[in-house]
Amino acid sequence: MSRHSTTDQPGTDAPIIRQKLSDQVFDRLWAMIRSGELAPGDVMPSERALMERFGVGRPAVREALQSMANKGLISISHGERSRVNKLTAVIAFDQVDDIAKLLLSTEPANLEHLKQLRKLLEAGSVQLLAGRCTPADIAALRAAVADQRSSLGDDKAFVEKDIAFHVAIARLTGNPLIQAVTQAMLSWLFEYYTPLLHWSGREKTTLSEHERIVDHLEADDTEGAVRMMGDHLARSDPLYGAG
Repeated sequence: MSRHSTTDQPGTDAPIIRQKLSDQVFDRLWAMIRSGELAPGDVMPSERALMERFGVGRPAVREALQSMANKGLISISHGERSRVNKLTAVIAFDQVDDIAKLLLSTEPANLEHLKQLRKLLEAGSVQLLAGRCTPADIAALRAAVADQRSSLGDDKAFVEKDIAFHVAIARLTGNPLIQAVTQAMLSWLFEYYTPLLHWSGREKTTLSEHERIVDHLEADDTEGAVRMMGDHLARSDPLYGAG
């Protein structure tokens, strides 16, 4: 995470002797988090305390704290002291969000690569989930389908509920990395959602396929669930395009 070298880090109390000062403060604060001196939920030391500890001015401290906030390491609230965040996969993927979107917009072929990745990841998710769904899991997925059905007529809301259904499947795998990747991937993909006006009934088709995926999961039918997810994503491919 260090903006410079990640090896042979100096102690957090060693004098800062090189430029740029704000980067040095960032490195020391990051070392405090890595060592456990600052744990998730802890209040960050005051600006004055950090200035005295590191022997730097307020601008360097403020810039370092802002850099930490930008990376999701701490939360800064107006009128309150900053707090250390619990690091999650979601925070990690948020850091590459803008780069991923730029990559998609500057190289059209990457959109097709993303679709391919989605098929592999979501087929794998239902394969992991099939055979071990609890009644509560099935109820949650059926509720997600019902929630999406309630948004018929509102295209934006329908797409958002579509994402929620697929993220729900990822979440039920119990793997936070799968959930985070799925959430990020779909947020990038759905920026290219271009509903086909001549395709009547597409929303009802989507809902029907979601229901059938849940049916297969409830029946512990791994092969059927994987096949239905593959068919579902293949059918929806034309809805995402750069044009």
